[in-house]
This record gives sequence, structure tokens and C-alpha cells, in this order.
Amino acid sequence: MSERKEAVLSAAAAGERLDKLLADLAGITRSAAVRLMESGLVTLNGKPAGKNTRPAGGETLAWALPDAAPDTAEAQNIPLDVVYEDADLIIINKPVGMVVHPAAGNREGTLVNALLWHCGASLSGIGGVIRPGIVHRIDKDTSGLLVVAKNDEAHLSLAAQIKKHKVSRVYLAVALGNLRTDEGVINAPIGRHPVDRKRMAVIQNPAEKSRSAVTHWRLLANASCEGRQFSLVRCELETGRTHQIRVHFSSIGHPLLGDAVYGGAGTAFEAKHRALIAGQCLHAGKLTLTHPRTGEEMEFFAPPPPELQKLIAVIFGNETAEVVQYLL
Repeated sequence: MSERKEAVLSAAAAGERLDKLLADLAGITRSAAVRLMESGLVTLNGKPAGKNTRPAGGETLAWALPDAAPDTAEAQNIPLDVVYEDADLIIINKPVGMVVHPAAGNREGTLVNALLWHCGASLSGIGGVIRPGIVHRIDKDTSGLLVVAKNDEAHLSLAAQIKKHKVSRVYLAVALGNLRTDEGVINAPIGRHPVDRKRMAVIQNPAEKSRSAVTHWRLLANASCEGRQFSLVRCELETGRTHQIRVHFSSIGHPLLGDAVYGGAGTAFEAKHRALIAGQCLHAGKLTLTHPRTGEEMEFFAPPPPELQKLIAVIFGNETAEVVQYLL
């Protein structure tokens, strides 16, 4: 068990849900906060507290984070493209096709399997037995940068930065169709699809469960190629919902090329260039964060993988492909 921590709630906390307050103070998700409460690890003025407790302000909230159980994922000697590494964090350039953490149907060959081999026991335990060190994720068929925490203090700091929108994550995307303006913001809440539970969707009905989602985008290039229109787009996440960029661009009629889940696949163009398209054309190319120990602002870049680089050259021309990583 980690050292017990506590905080005196301010007057502004009066009437707030305790799970939300705990999540903000401890730098964890609300679901993790609820699990702590259900495990009896949270007290308010010395008494066990539940998620629906509404404080009046001035109370002492105390909590402890449980030690992580031994990881059940197997360490595997899988090559990693390490962009940066120190005692607190590691920045990985994830390839297309690699799942981030083990799950049903993907117990091996994941980023976690590779990290366990590369880092050994030096990973944060806050992610739990299946996802040690994992602070945020990118989809299997999305390539690019993500940060992994190598100790609990770094994990809490990075999670808090993401929660407060202090981590900048910039993506490069190829979308179907011709975007008509140079830039924009898609502000549309995202939740689980009401029918297909494997998909996400824009949920505007306040009665349905959804979370706010905001994507800032800028058009880098338009092109017509082999009878179709395409847009090359720079996307910056303000929030980080599951499949956010894919869902947002599909919702405005411009799904990402190759995205079989959200309407960007099945074109004759895709069939012709199958060797260059292995799923949605989306790459996390720039990551900016504050180092959890030194406080230094750090910026990392990763060029698009060779297949995406070649695809951009086919659609938008060699000159665009050569400079695209500098447009992020």
C-alpha cells in the first residue's frame, strides 16, 4: 500500500461528488476513485466515504493507492522504437498494428509485453496488472508517439497533465473529401454507440451517457487523386476520448481513409493501394509534456511511417510528403 495522503476540502467543494474530487486530487480517473472507495481506502473525517457523499467543505479527505498486483502479461523481446527514455518516463513511437495492452484476443505482441522486456520491473503500477505504466493509449492501427510512466509519481503527474489539458498531442490524418475551410474545432460529446457497443459515436442527447470531446484541426492540403477528393489534416486533441479523431471526422462527413469502423474504407482507391493502407490513416506525430521530475517542457516528434509517407506522396505529391512532419 502506498503512503496515505490527505487533503482538506475547500469551501468550493461543497456539494460536489466525492469521486470527482478524489480523482482531481489524486490524479486518477473517476472509475479508479470509485474502486478505491469500494475497497475502503477512502475516508472523510476518518469515516469510510462513498462516491455519492456530498461534502460541506472543510472536511479532511484521506486516501491510499493499493500496490499493484504482479503483472500477468508476459515479457517479450519485441523491438521498440524508443524516442526518449530516462528514470521517470519512456517515449515510444508505436508502429501500426501493435495493440497497446493485452486484452481478449491480444494476449501477446502488445506494447506492454515489449515494455516488460525492455523496462523489467521499472514501470508504474497504477495502471494495474494488465497495463503497467500506461498513461494514455492510441489505437492498434494508429501509429506514433505515446508516453509511458516508469514510476507511480511520474504516472500521477502525467495523468494530471492530461486531465488538465497540459499535454499536447498532435496527429496527422488523411480524410476523405475536400474540407472547405482552413481550420476549425469539432466540439461534440462522444459516448458508446447505442447499438454497436464496439464503436463510439457522437452523442448529443443529454439523456445518453457521453463525455465532452474537442478536436482542433487545420487543413494542410487538399488533393484530387484517381477520381476522389482527399484532405491532409493536422489534428490537436483538447480531450482524449476513445477513437476521438476518427469519430469526429466521420461525424462531419469526412471519415479517415482506411477506417473500416467509421466509414472510410471500401473504396477502389484503398483496394488499389492496399500495400500502403493498413487501417485508418492516422499518425500521432508530436507530443509535448512537462517532465514530472524536472518541470522542463519537452517536445517530441516522430515522422509518419514509410507506408503513410508514400501514400501522402501518391495523393498530395512528393513535395508535401517531404515536408509533412514539419507541418505538425
